[in-house]
Amino acid sequence: MEKKKNISMAVIKRLPKYHRYLLELLKNDVDRISSKELSEKIGFTASQIRQDLNCFGDFGQQGYGYNVRDLYNQIIAILGLQRDYNTIIVGAGNIGQALANYTQFEKLGFNLLGMFDANPRLSGIRIKDIEIKDVDSMKGFLDENHIDIAIICVPDNSAQKVCDELVANGVKGIWNFAPVDLVAPKDVIVENVHLSESLLTLAYLINESQN
Repeated sequence: MEKKKNISMAVIKRLPKYHRYLLELLKNDVDRISSKELSEKIGFTASQIRQDLNCFGDFGQQGYGYNVRDLYNQIIAILGLQRDYNTIIVGAGNIGQALANYTQFEKLGFNLLGMFDANPRLSGIRIKDIEIKDVDSMKGFLDENHIDIAIICVPDNSAQKVCDELVANGVKGIWNFAPVDLVAPKDVIVENVHLSESLLTLAYLINESQN
């Protein structure tokens, strides 16, 4: 599969949905599917599906459609899920603990190796066999372990400092749940997840539907 650059973020954001629906098809023993049939399941137009997939290569055959398993494996490769990712969580409050308990991450290859928090009351508590450690011990942990992704679940006034420490210790991927946009070098990928923004979007859509 030839790697292509300059793929729009809109296309990239749709890839996880392809992954999820193709996995469901495999679980239901579906061997092949047309773009029209996939469109009816996933909610994108058939044309959009073909355009999205064409960004990454030639998939499917006219008159046959897509081989579900082959396409699923291709999506796995595109998303980079053919490898595992070592992960830590910084901030072991409600959101951090909920993420640590989400078993789907491990199934996808995101392996949680450590959890850190500044609250001494949380130190020593174990979440799925991972002991929460004091955040001051994080640097030593990062020195001894290669970490691909750090998940930040700390208050907004601490998030940038945590981000800077992670970057200084070689972490190249940050999934940020703090309600602030982080600043990081260009070679560090930051995905900001603002839960309140999603909720406000929902409020707007409800309000519009009732007017």
